[in-house]
Amino acid sequence: MIENKLPQNPKPKEWLASELSQQRIADYKPFNFVDGEGVRCSLYVSGCRFACPGCYNRVAQNFRYGKPYTQELEDQIMTDLSQSYVQGLTLLGGEPFLNTQVCIRLCKRIRQEFGHEKDIWSWSGYTYDELIQDSDDKLELLKLIDILVDGRFLLAQKDLTLQFRGSANQRIIDVPATMAAGEVKLWKNLIR
Repeated sequence: MIENKLPQNPKPKEWLASELSQQRIADYKPFNFVDGEGVRCSLYVSGCRFACPGCYNRVAQNFRYGKPYTQELEDQIMTDLSQSYVQGLTLLGGEPFLNTQVCIRLCKRIRQEFGHEKDIWSWSGYTYDELIQDSDDKLELLKLIDILVDGRFLLAQKDLTLQFRGSANQRIIDVPATMAAGEVKLWKNLIR
């Protein structure tokens, strides 16, 4: 049964963006309300190796899917983020931490132009604990984001009543607070 199948579980540094990423984008959705708190601009990167059974965006698992990330797209994202009603950027996929070339570049530009006025959320099949033991680029991206929704989607733990996540094992982590405390700190606005 599909409920009993599990996602892939990589060892630290087994999957590297430098070897896998084609720097392609599955989709870009400006001004949405579903990918985190507030009005958000969402960038869906292409490519993921976790292969979670029941994945809601299976087509984006292919690293060659979609179109190349371009300077024009990046400039459009920055223009969209500059709107006063936009709270921030969300990185999804695919797997953002296997597309660090694109995600780090964009996040650094956001920090350069907006500081922390705009927040950055990211979904990842990796857990926080896995990311801090993995490659330097994954850690660099982690340090640039504010909120990490971590963990593989597990069909056996699927719960559509949860806030911003699909299965009960996933957490919404406040990354700066977690790094400062040295232990995982959940997002302060967590309801369910």
